[in-house]
Amino acid sequence: MAYSEPVRTTAPTRPTVRPISAAEHLAFVRAQRSVSFLQTPAWGRVKTEWRSESLGWFDSGRLVGAGLVLHRPVPRLKRFTLAYLPEGPVIDWTGDIDAWLDPLAAYLKARGAFAIRLGPPVCTDVWSADAIKEGIADPGTQRLTGLPTRWTDPVGAHVTDRLRDAGWLPQSPEDGFGVGHPQFKYEVPLAGRTEDDLLKGMNQLWRRNIRKAAKEGVEVTLGDATPGYAAAGEAAVADDVKAFHDLYVHTAERDRFTPRPLRYFATMFAVLGAEDPERIKLYLARHRGDLVAATVMVRVGAHAVYAYGASSTGKREVRGSNACQWAMIRDALAADCDVYDLRGITPTLDADDPHVGLIKFKVGTGGRAVRYVGEWDLPLRPLVYRTFDLYMKRRGR
Repeated sequence: MAYSEPVRTTAPTRPTVRPISAAEHLAFVRAQRSVSFLQTPAWGRVKTEWRSESLGWFDSGRLVGAGLVLHRPVPRLKRFTLAYLPEGPVIDWTGDIDAWLDPLAAYLKARGAFAIRLGPPVCTDVWSADAIKEGIADPGTQRLTGLPTRWTDPVGAHVTDRLRDAGWLPQSPEDGFGVGHPQFKYEVPLAGRTEDDLLKGMNQLWRRNIRKAAKEGVEVTLGDATPGYAAAGEAAVADDVKAFHDLYVHTAERDRFTPRPLRYFATMFAVLGAEDPERIKLYLARHRGDLVAATVMVRVGAHAVYAYGASSTGKREVRGSNACQWAMIRDALAADCDVYDLRGITPTLDADDPHVGLIKFKVGTGGRAVRYVGEWDLPLRPLVYRTFDLYMKRRGR
């Protein structure tokens, strides 16, 4: 699976956890086949509103696990923090996870954390594109979890049971989208496949749209993220990043979501690109000089992620979005990736649910829906944790 096998090592019998440098952390990440970009040291520098640190697990002096921790202070209680490990940590989840998580909890509590939130990069269930199509067509099937045919990962079941038994509290909402990272994702397996295999796996509409974009003369190019634009009071921003952001804001207004500011993307491209020149790429689809779609792909090792996308309201018939997706999939395949990750979906198959359009679009790639273990909290200081939880509920999380 995408992240289920980042580390294969025997759990340390006397584990120790201590801070590691960004260089040590990055070297460990590069030694793994697959790691979430949210667990790279550079990601801590993207999330400027959080304090970050890299932690390592050591066995007889050898680094055997690593994690990026983002610290979020409690309102009015600045000395306490929520310690967050998004899609991490990078450890061996197949064995005795207490040997890994107990020293993490002890370390973080001693340094002021009132709770730990983590998202084990381990899947629990997988549904094929064909099974999902059947579920969408069946009025009696409302959710992915109601499909009769599915594959269950025993590692995911083990991790879920062990976390619950150890007092961790599940945080992922039933609809699949919450304040954290999505529990349900859509992924296209790439290992051992060719471009022809991938095209054959797509539905007829996706193949037709890819062909139509080519026939209409849509050109997809890689954007230049070298800073060159400077807004009033802002740091310099690359012209192509500014063009992407303008289209992204347009998309947000049309689709009614709150866009991230330009400075966020400027920082993201600068920091991730500095860590590894192949880490982040911007794809721009133009038709007769007009920017019709733009996407961002982030890759760590064998895992490629479709991170952001934008599209124009005009010229939708030239299918610039499909052209961008196909360019990213081909590049991920050429980079020897195991998976192309289209990120979050909701588990709904209800035709009346507005979110069902998202899974319909992604199922056209011929991939698979994957449920992960989700995010879990371990309260270390229960009174402070309850105060924080109440605060988050009042502000709508």
